[in-house]
Amino acid sequence: MRTLLLDRDGVINHDSHDFIRTAADWRAFPGSLEAIVRAQRAGYRIVVVSNQSGLARRLLGIADLNAIHRRLQDELERIGGYIDAFFFCPHGPDEGCQCRKPAAGLLQSVQQRLGIDLQGTPFVGDRLSDVEAARAVGARPILVRSGMHAVPDDSELEIFDDLSCAVTALL
Repeated sequence: MRTLLLDRDGVINHDSHDFIRTAADWRAFPGSLEAIVRAQRAGYRIVVVSNQSGLARRLLGIADLNAIHRRLQDELERIGGYIDAFFFCPHGPDEGCQCRKPAAGLLQSVQQRLGIDLQGTPFVGDRLSDVEAARAVGARPILVRSGMHAVPDDSELEIFDDLSCAVTALL
């Protein structure tokens, strides 16, 4: 089975400078959930790989994060989809962990725990840190402009407006 790796905030859902703290804060981008379903129907397993420094900053707790992911799952289930696995880094940017993107530890955990080779596996993100993490494990970085961060014009990167456009190109 093929795998599609997705960052969460800025890719699947709207991001916020104040962090997505509750399930009520979480709002899917138009077309993102449908794109996930299309990828699944084409034979992709969907794995979310996300930095969640709001946990380290005590802006939300693990129960809040689980509720956010439950809302994502519930909305996907309504249209016939689901997320196969969630992987997240709970650390802050200054903690020096190996799992916070752009470090490769979170993706290496995906590889080890799911028993898959990430070589060439598409990873859709909205930041250069996602690109760096993907490259560190040999995955295929894909950037979307839907996030809050500037996406450089780089002829060596695959860049799309949003997840729906990226999945259309992938399929």
